[in-house]
Amino acid sequence: MPWPPRDLSPIQLLPNLLTVLAICAGLSAIRFASAGNYVLAVQLVLIACVLDMLDGRLARALGVDGTLGAELDSLADFLNFGVAPPLILYFWALGETRSLGWLAVLFYTICCVLRLARFNMQVHGNGGAAPAEHFTGLPSPGGAMIVLLPMFVSFALLERPTAPVGIVVTTLVIVGTLMISRIPVPSFKTIRIRRENAGFFLLAGALLGAAVLTFAWITLVALTLTYLGLVAWGLIRRNRA
Repeated sequence: MPWPPRDLSPIQLLPNLLTVLAICAGLSAIRFASAGNYVLAVQLVLIACVLDMLDGRLARALGVDGTLGAELDSLADFLNFGVAPPLILYFWALGETRSLGWLAVLFYTICCVLRLARFNMQVHGNGGAAPAEHFTGLPSPGGAMIVLLPMFVSFALLERPTAPVGIVVTTLVIVGTLMISRIPVPSFKTIRIRRENAGFFLLAGALLGAAVLTFAWITLVALTLTYLGLVAWGLIRRNRA
């Protein structure tokens, strides 16, 4: 039997279907943000993040990871994490700033596409495998979560409808700079759980899921700040090296 097979079963198309659904979520997020439904817009970006975590792993599990899926995933990442988040922030807090806010959006988006292009070059130079130990620079999904942190805080506190313009613009510029930087950022793909600790890991995952469902925005603030701590640790390690 030739490999890869000439025909694919529907289940083998599922990874690419998840990627397409992630693209739909990102585009819909922009639509709802432009209409003023910011909570739903952010929720759709979060859904795109979850789908991004699932599609590649599912493709490798099914043995159908190939060039089409990799290119589709990269394009989805650019839309969902490089275009949708800054546009949501622009509609939410930067619309009245005109040029200043738009320049911050452009800066972040250009940094994201450069980050993705560099990552693709690293993958091609590594025989098609992603770097194992750590990412070079902030990955685009992590950048999207950090750049949306002002919205998470706003939704959690329910006191301020928008964040100050200066904070939003500064966040866009700093996160964009981190994406094109050379700081080592830990990759969760390298985490291994000892068999005897699997039960504790599952329990922690269940509690985290319950926290997200019960206190969604507060939990997202805590998770994003934790991730920021990991990024800061990577920067400290680089300065010590």
